[in-house]
Amino acid sequence: MIGNQALLLLMLYFLWPSTALPFMPGNIGNLFGMPESDGKVLQRSKRGWMWNQFFLLEEYAGNDHQYVGKLHSNADKGDGTVKYVLTGDGAGTLFLIDEKSGDIHATKRLDREEKAMYTLHAKVLDRNTNAELEPDTEFNIKIHDINDNAPRFEKEVFYASVPEMSEVGTSVVTVTATDADDQTYGNSAKLVYSILQGQPYFSVDSENGTIKTALPGMDREVKEHYQVVIQAKDMAGQMGGLSGTTTVSITLSDVNDSPPRFANHSFRVTTVESTEIGGAIGRIKADDPDVGHNAEMEYSIVGGHDTFNIITDQATQEGVIIIKKALDYESKRDYDFRVEVKNTYLDARFIHGVQFKDYATVKVTVEDVDEPPVFARNPYIIEVHEDTAAGSFVGVVLARDPDADNKPVKYSIDRHTDLERLFNVDSVNGTITTMKSLDREMSKWHNISVVATEINNPRQTTRVAVFIKVLDVNDNAPEFAMSYDTFVCENVKAGQLIQTISAVDTDEPLVGHKFVFSISGTNPNFTIVDKEDNTANILTRRGGFSRREMSMYFLPVVISDNDYPIQSSTSTLIIRVCACDSRGNMQSCNPEVLPFSDGLTTGALVAILLCVIILLMIVVLFAALRRQRKKEPLIISKEDVRDNVVSYNDEGGGEEDTQAFDIGTLRNPEVMDANKLRRDIIPEMLFPFRRTSPIKDNTDVRDFINGRLQENDSDPTAPPYDSLATYAYEGTGSLAESLSSLESAANEGDQDYDYLSNWGPQFKKLAEMYIGRSPDRET
Repeated sequence: MIGNQALLLLMLYFLWPSTALPFMPGNIGNLFGMPESDGKVLQRSKRGWMWNQFFLLEEYAGNDHQYVGKLHSNADKGDGTVKYVLTGDGAGTLFLIDEKSGDIHATKRLDREEKAMYTLHAKVLDRNTNAELEPDTEFNIKIHDINDNAPRFEKEVFYASVPEMSEVGTSVVTVTATDADDQTYGNSAKLVYSILQGQPYFSVDSENGTIKTALPGMDREVKEHYQVVIQAKDMAGQMGGLSGTTTVSITLSDVNDSPPRFANHSFRVTTVESTEIGGAIGRIKADDPDVGHNAEMEYSIVGGHDTFNIITDQATQEGVIIIKKALDYESKRDYDFRVEVKNTYLDARFIHGVQFKDYATVKVTVEDVDEPPVFARNPYIIEVHEDTAAGSFVGVVLARDPDADNKPVKYSIDRHTDLERLFNVDSVNGTITTMKSLDREMSKWHNISVVATEINNPRQTTRVAVFIKVLDVNDNAPEFAMSYDTFVCENVKAGQLIQTISAVDTDEPLVGHKFVFSISGTNPNFTIVDKEDNTANILTRRGGFSRREMSMYFLPVVISDNDYPIQSSTSTLIIRVCACDSRGNMQSCNPEVLPFSDGLTTGALVAILLCVIILLMIVVLFAALRRQRKKEPLIISKEDVRDNVVSYNDEGGGEEDTQAFDIGTLRNPEVMDANKLRRDIIPEMLFPFRRTSPIKDNTDVRDFINGRLQENDSDPTAPPYDSLATYAYEGTGSLAESLSSLESAANEGDQDYDYLSNWGPQFKKLAEMYIGRSPDRET
């Protein structure tokens, strides 16, 4: 094995021209340890003591530093006074120089893919003074490539597709690899492609990596996915080269090369006769191994059909059979027809010799159901004249049971559609009659609903709309079209037009309205002229109207129609007399006030009369109120023995009034003076104070209070502070005694009420009531 130094020198020998040898430094001497020629060192007379470019193979440095070369100067006598210095790219890091010997070493692997060339500067210095013995010289170290990088694909897995049934050689996809080695040096980066997996279906171009189909008639329906492994090898595919692989996933895309086919060419569908129009009764499906739009199908009935139709469900590609016409079990129970299926999109490459359609037979069986009654017409339109008497015939509705049994039906009117109850229907034969007289002017149409119900199955009902048109009868007379405000000027002349009138009629004759206008009787003031266009002019017969004589005229106008029977009406036209200017413009229509001989007008007399009447009514009302003011008796009946309370409107003066009633007497009756008189009233005569002696010792009250005091003292839940407890206990011997007579003695004879007569006139009624009922006095 040739060493690195020998290899470098050999490369220098073969690469450098012979003329380069004289450039060896004449003063520096041997470079890179090359042997001297004839025992002499190659010299040159001028400065220029080394080559300007060197070549080095990229490799690993190993454990020791890799030797690169040697620098030597003629100034170096070998006594150690010369120092070699290296500067530039990688100096001190990648490249180190021995200061004494000038040997250059590489400290680590030099990778050409990282950097292909380094530029360095060499100097020769005096070790003692650092003075330059030789000027620095620039030189390059160029790294030569070795095959140390394998080819690499951009992705580990590629995805591609190619249409099925493609011809041989159809391009699928191109996959390329890259090699980091030098493309210009040797075969380290020259790649060759080959297929490791995927044959015999696919092949690859060895130079550019294009994958192509290699087998004809590849069918997606047989196999859809393929895995192809491609290898890229450098060194032009020679032994010892490096390689890389990638996987290509190839999918065969679909083409429309398969026609649709029915798996079963006969289908049977069952449905009930009550299925609504447009309802689906069944589905059929053909199979197409293609996918996507190539598998889209279209179904149709061969020759069409009156009762059925078939449409395509785009989501499931099924044929949906629907009803075009109502089914009737009693009329027809079985149907059959042929269905055709074909692809929507066709590929012209595959339609030759292959029929891209298929056929199947469909048989439909209709089943019977209990159907509701069916009306002969829907809707009914009936005409009836207005003013028809109640119970008159309007029309007839007819319904029948469509089932084979033909069950009887009954009729009724939905009263929600006939709230006024104008019509009635016979429940058996469906005859519609009126219940009230109809008026076309109130309503021209009546819309009702008649319900037919099976008698044996009330749930089976059907309703039909009946539109009743009320025909017109000439039962309304024409009248004024509007309210007219008509006036005539005082200075009007005879024959002058004062108003144009027209009429309306709520009836609607077939030939249109034709009104005739006239004046009832002979009118000396006005006349009417019929214009024969349903309008008329009112003219004056004379001139010189006066508001003093007549401020308003009432003109009866007779209006007649021409229908049968003829209807006419009399409308009154009010004509006011107004003052006008010379051009006939109204100025004032107020009637002039005419004075009486005594100077009072009629209005003033009426006002005075009304005032007198109002005053008389006030006087009469006041007198009646005075008579009704009577004082009601305190006791209405002497037989009323209930307690009676007499109210005195004598209010004391409060605490400051010492002359009023002394409330302290009630608080302590013991201090009451037996002969003390009332100070709030002055009786007619004195009377002795009558009161029973109070109980001196209230032992029962004291015992009650002491008992409650002990209970509160011994109660652990009592509050820890003084409190006031109030007890509504009066005791057995109350000093105040009872103020009620409900507990008085049962025998009123025990009581002496003579003292009541001594209390004055205020108690006269009370004395009469009690003293008068005394048994002694009654005898």
